[in-house]
Amino acid sequence: MRAVLVVNPEATSTSAAGRDVLAHALASEVKLDVVQTRYRGHAADAAARATLEGADLIVVHGGDGTVNEVVNGMLRTEVTTPTPRPCLSVIPGGLANVFAGALGVPRDPLEATHQLLQALAEQRSRWIGLGKVDERWFTFNAGVGLDADVVAEVERRRGKGRRVTPWLYTSAATRCYLAGARNKPLLTVQADDEPQVTALHAAMISNADPWTYLGRRPVHTNPETRFETGLGVFALGSMLPHSVLRHIAQMLSDRAKPQGKSLFRRANISRLRVACERPLRVQVDGDSFGELSVIDFVSVPNALCVVG
Repeated sequence: MRAVLVVNPEATSTSAAGRDVLAHALASEVKLDVVQTRYRGHAADAAARATLEGADLIVVHGGDGTVNEVVNGMLRTEVTTPTPRPCLSVIPGGLANVFAGALGVPRDPLEATHQLLQALAEQRSRWIGLGKVDERWFTFNAGVGLDADVVAEVERRRGKGRRVTPWLYTSAATRCYLAGARNKPLLTVQADDEPQVTALHAAMISNADPWTYLGRRPVHTNPETRFETGLGVFALGSMLPHSVLRHIAQMLSDRAKPQGKSLFRRANISRLRVACERPLRVQVDGDSFGELSVIDFVSVPNALCVVG
């Protein structure tokens, strides 16, 4: 088996020693090439090249942004040979590692590597569904409005040298909420063939559960959503403090099932259209995707083979 290990050396919880141990362990079982990313988009380029060259497995050691790049690199490539696309494995190396957590991969890189080696020995793999917005694939979540504003604010602070921590996300979320709480609701959403729902402030789309993590605490917007189901949507119709705080408490509950008169929530949908009265920020797997007025989200079943 030929495998390519894509490592983001700048990821939050990676280290040179840990990367060496990981590479040595994998190289004992597979023919391994190692790529250390050097620029934004490098992981996607490496994954596209590995796909064209017929790799059997791509292992990502990095955060959710690196995973997203690799997935998009793999799936943007037209495969013209009889060899199928590679499978994907993830060794967590970021802050939240939402995709890995939803797959059941241990947070500790050594434990995750051990689990991967066991899966390879047992030839254990499975197919999962992904989400797609325009031509961009996402693995666990996307959003329009508030959460995309938070992502942009975190990226802005990170660009000024701030270290990414749960506190940084909490601080950014508080600032974005206070800045937009009094804004007019600008969103209209339509899930599958249901009637449109208007006057919404933000839409959060999930392809798995949890939607994200706050530190080690899972945050659930659509706990029914799995990689084997369709997408979930969680859209806020009120930004009043008591309403938002109630939903936050619901999302952090171990038995989460968010509900409320001002909340539009659906699970297992095939497609979702979000229309904005003016262009709003969009985020995909925790990375900014720009500003758009009409956004179509689609669930794509059995899009990716994963090992681990």
